[in-house]
Amino acid sequence: MKNPVNKSLLIATDWEYDADFIALLERSLKNYGFRSTVVNQSNLSEVYHMIRNGSASFAVLMDRASDTAPEFLKLQSLLHEKGSLIIDPVEQLRWVSDKATLHLEFLSAGIPTPYTLILPPYAENDTPALHVDDLAKLGRPFVIKPANTTGGGIGVVDGAESLQEILEARTEFRHDKYLIQEKIIPMVRNGNRYWFRSFYAGGQIFNTWWNDETHRYTLIDGTGMDPSEIETMQHLMNKIAEVARLTFFSSEITCCTMGRWVVVDYVNESCDMRLQSKHRDGVPDNLVERIADALVRNIAGQIDAVAGNS
Repeated sequence: MKNPVNKSLLIATDWEYDADFIALLERSLKNYGFRSTVVNQSNLSEVYHMIRNGSASFAVLMDRASDTAPEFLKLQSLLHEKGSLIIDPVEQLRWVSDKATLHLEFLSAGIPTPYTLILPPYAENDTPALHVDDLAKLGRPFVIKPANTTGGGIGVVDGAESLQEILEARTEFRHDKYLIQEKIIPMVRNGNRYWFRSFYAGGQIFNTWWNDETHRYTLIDGTGMDPSEIETMQHLMNKIAEVARLTFFSSEITCCTMGRWVVVDYVNESCDMRLQSKHRDGVPDNLVERIADALVRNIAGQIDAVAGNS
């Protein structure tokens, strides 16, 4: 007789605004026969010791904390040792968070990106050679962004015009590489700026309009867009997923004039799932619900596959 399948999932969080997303995850988990536990700062030590002494076990860890709160790393490490499924491993999150590395990976994979110059950290080279031809290809204005220190626009100079601005920007995060990129201007059709945020959740792709000026989401209702445009975004997201090797992430994609598609924000590895009904710049509630269900469906499939092979 086979042992019963362990269908318990631990959700790690260190952000108060995750509560609604976690509630939707737990509702979907219950529908798929999972038991769920939430671990945060208040019970981290207790849960860790319960797992360590064997009084608690979890088949899956959905970790939304370790990338920003190092004290959770020991929990992920312990569950990894015990063979739990980790969504997503912090080592992979850190790898994709390096925009300079990812830029080169995207080029190798044929994923379209803005024209980009990658500069070494200021601490390693305070006066890197910048060729006039390269600067000319950037156009003006251009964008300056640190490779690893971004998040909420930290360190980003959006409308740079001069070499002096590049030199000054690199001193803010002296140990980080910097990307100098052409500024992408999306085309506008039927009043819509062709700027999108696409979510990848457990193999499913969800595309939304995302206004880069207001940071407001709007659901794509199937009107106003050619089916081939949706297919293009689906194709790009699948290629990004092959590079990123994450279960859950988002990317920003634009379509410029002349129909040029470009991936602008490569991989956002920590998706903000605040509800639009409560936050002006939140994700539409129905979409958050669908994303939560897609993640749980993917987890259930992986657990069932493991059980079937054991």
